[in-house]
Amino acid sequence: MSDAKTKLSCVTVALHWAVGLTMIIMLTVGWYMAEFEEHWLYPIHKSVGMIAFVVILARVIWRIKQGWPEAASNYKAWEHTLSKIIHWALIIGTVMMPVSGMLMSGLGGYGLSIFGLELLAATPNPEEAGKMIPINGPIAGTAHEIHEIAGYVIMVSVLLHVSGALKHHFMDKDGTLKRMLGKRID
Repeated sequence: MSDAKTKLSCVTVALHWAVGLTMIIMLTVGWYMAEFEEHWLYPIHKSVGMIAFVVILARVIWRIKQGWPEAASNYKAWEHTLSKIIHWALIIGTVMMPVSGMLMSGLGGYGLSIFGLELLAATPNPEEAGKMIPINGPIAGTAHEIHEIAGYVIMVSVLLHVSGALKHHFMDKDGTLKRMLGKRID
């Protein structure tokens, strides 16, 4: 059940696609919520984000245990370097998104709950309806900035990652994408 040059394990493939698709959906929903002020989506977004964090941690631990997949032999040096940078940006970004989101919400006074299961109570301000009393406003604000910046970093990294995978599949025909789909390459 470990990765090989010719085939990635089912765990690697499942974690890759689970985290990748979840991040794309969460980024899309997050942008939509912020752009159109759709406040009803926030509890769902936060709940999914906290559950995703568990899967993200599993992926990071699995990646550390397995090491980086061996690059195809036809990679140029600059491609290999760019690939490493993008993979690191994705790994760090996918960890930073839920961590910064939890800090932003929890320390901002909005609490933390997973589909109604309260983990940290919100601190409503009795003097201003709809306003919360922050536990630590400056850290919540910094977490908000990190959440936003990490979102843009992940969006760019995902676009480059997908572009690279498609280049290797259609132009180089080296099996990189097939391997990430769980197929054996020779």
